[in-house]
Amino acid sequence: MKTFLLSFGFILLTCQIALAQNDFRIGGKLIYGTEIESIGIGATAEIPIMDKLVIAPDIGYYFPKKEGDVKFNMFEINGNVNYYFVDDETLGFYGLGGLNYTHAKVKFDNDFGSGSGSSGEVGLNLGAGVNFPIGKNFLPFAEIKYVLGDADQLVIGAGVKFNID
Repeated sequence: MKTFLLSFGFILLTCQIALAQNDFRIGGKLIYGTEIESIGIGATAEIPIMDKLVIAPDIGYYFPKKEGDVKFNMFEINGNVNYYFVDDETLGFYGLGGLNYTHAKVKFDNDFGSGSGSSGEVGLNLGAGVNFPIGKNFLPFAEIKYVLGDADQLVIGAGVKFNID
């Protein structure tokens, strides 16, 4: 949890530095991971660096999952780059790629004893997303990505980005 809070603080600091950029966006999302088979919440940002190209850091926290005597927690930190293939007034379609860090923790307590363990894995993100421009100051979106590496999983997300001018 300490690492999650530090990472979230780092993302907020990055967002503060980029506030001077045009079309800067920050938002929240709901996510579902196929490996953990759980939903979660996340924060995301878009920082434009070139025409049609944005840096998109995000963080996701999956709600703890309990199966019998075993409790499983997981969070991820992503540093993506999004390239907009289509970006007009009716639709914004982009491809994404970047780095992923996934941290998982397992804790158990049963008749035979108790214990815990954790592991962190680095992987690559590949995916796509779509923005639905329906309002002036906010932007609903949906994303799908696959994390390649030891923590392989498909992540599906949807949320809202807010324009910061």
